[in-house]
Amino acid sequence: MTQPTNQTPRLVPIILAGGKGERFWPVSRLKNPKQFLCLDGSGRSLMQSTADRLLPLAGGWDAIWVITASHLAEGVKQQLPELPVENILVEPQGRDTAPAVAWATLEVAKRHGDDAIACFFPADHYITDEPKFRATISAAADLAQSQGAIATLGIQPTFPSTGYGYIEQGDDAGQYGDLAAYRVSRFTEKPERSVAEEFLASGRYSWNSGMFIFPAGIMIDELKTYAPELMGPLLAKGVDAYAELEKLSIDYAVMEKTQKAYVMPANFGWDDLGDWNAIERLMKGDQANVDMCEHQAHDTNGCIVYSSDEEEVVVTIGLEDVVVVRDGNATLIVKKDRTQEIKKAVKALGKEDKFLHLL
Repeated sequence: MTQPTNQTPRLVPIILAGGKGERFWPVSRLKNPKQFLCLDGSGRSLMQSTADRLLPLAGGWDAIWVITASHLAEGVKQQLPELPVENILVEPQGRDTAPAVAWATLEVAKRHGDDAIACFFPADHYITDEPKFRATISAAADLAQSQGAIATLGIQPTFPSTGYGYIEQGDDAGQYGDLAAYRVSRFTEKPERSVAEEFLASGRYSWNSGMFIFPAGIMIDELKTYAPELMGPLLAKGVDAYAELEKLSIDYAVMEKTQKAYVMPANFGWDDLGDWNAIERLMKGDQANVDMCEHQAHDTNGCIVYSSDEEEVVVTIGLEDVVVVRDGNATLIVKKDRTQEIKKAVKALGKEDKFLHLL
C-alpha cells in the first residue's frame, strides 16, 4: 500500500452511515434511521445533504464513499443513486466506529495509497455554512498531510453542553488557512454541568464533532499500535473478521492514546442533531412551539409537536416543554429535559417480541 510518486494525495470523504438514530424514535427506525430523514424541510435527507456538501471537495461521486450496516445498504443506494456501488462498504454487524474507520481506511489505502487523505463524516449532522465547512476541511487536510497528523475538527462551544464530548487544546501547531491548529491535550466524555461551564470559561476546549482527517497510512500504523486486537483480524480476513471483533469507538481505540492527534477549532454552524431538542434549535423562531404538523395548542408553550400524517391534527392543552411525536402506529410523549432517555425506552421495547415491529 504505497502512494504513487508525483501525485497530490487524493482526498477521500467517507460518510459513516450505520447509526440507528434511536433518540429520534419513532420517526427514526431500524430500516429508516435518522440519516435517511429530512428534518429541516429542505427536501433532502441528512445523508443526502452530507453528500451534497462533500461533492465539491471530492470532485465527483466516484470519490465519495459510504460505510453502512447490511440492513441499510439498499436504502443508501436509493438515497444516493449517483454513488458507485463499489464505494459502498457494507458492515455485516455493527461494531461501533473503530472497526468502521479501520476497515474503510484499509480499503482507501488499497485503492489510493497510504498517502491518500481519508476524511470521516457522520451522515446525520447539520451544517449551515457549507463554504466555511469546506474551507475548514481543506485546512485540516493540509495539516494532516504536512504533519502526518490525525486531525479532528473541534466545534467552538456556544454553551456548557453536557451532551457532547470535549477536546482540550495543547501546544500550538501553527496556522492553516485562517484556522489555528493545536496538539490534543486530552479528550473528555460528556461532563457534568459544572465541569462543562469550566471548560467553556477556559477557552481551551472544543466540542468533539466526530469528524477526522488523516493520511490513510498514519491511521493504519496507529491502529496497529494501539488496537492490535482489531487490526490483526482485519488485516488477515478483511470484512469477514467482523464477527469476532469487539465493539470499540475510534476515540477509545486511537484518539485518546495516539501522539499524532491534532484539533482544529472551527465554527461553521454545526449541530449533531442528537435528539428531538435539536429540532427546536433549528426551527424555533418566535413561535411559542415548534409545530411540524397541524397542531392546535391551548395554553401550550415550549413544545415540539410532530406528526408524519399530513391529515392528522394534534391537540394539546396546558403542556409545557414536552415533545409529542406521532408516526404511524407509535406515539412518543417525553419531557424535553429527558429526551436522552428515549434510547433506553427503545431498548426496552426491543426486549418484547410484540413490539419488535415498532423498532
